[in-house]
Amino acid sequence: MVPPTGDGGSPAPIDRPILEFLQTRLQATRQVSRATVTDTSGHLELHVVFTSSYYPIAVDEAELTVRWYTNDDFKLHYREQHADHTWECRWDRHPNPHNTRDHFHPPPTAPTPGEDASWPDDHRDVVALVLDEIEDRITVLWDE
Repeated sequence: MVPPTGDGGSPAPIDRPILEFLQTRLQATRQVSRATVTDTSGHLELHVVFTSSYYPIAVDEAELTVRWYTNDDFKLHYREQHADHTWECRWDRHPNPHNTRDHFHPPPTAPTPGEDASWPDDHRDVVALVLDEIEDRITVLWDE
């Protein structure tokens, strides 16, 4: 097994063209207020902030960070900030000592180890799956 890079992700470099493709697609939706390829966290990633009106008032902010690697490993981390807590989960594909290469860190705290999972191969299919799960979460929030 190849050890992960220092960011806990893949041993491969980030695939910037895929991040830019996703940025363009997500920025075109009404649900996204901002999508930016950035390295402010010390790692190149796509940072997506969802439009606040898309969420009930109890959610202060919702965001998704995406790291996609040239070997098709990835980390997609969804986080909601509430006044008194953070709700988060993560979809991952990368070598690690705690799970299979494909795994999910479930809400509300995205603990490690996560749950072994299986994800599609194509980045578009993975992002569609994640966005569908975020939609399901938003439905639950509005029903609370």
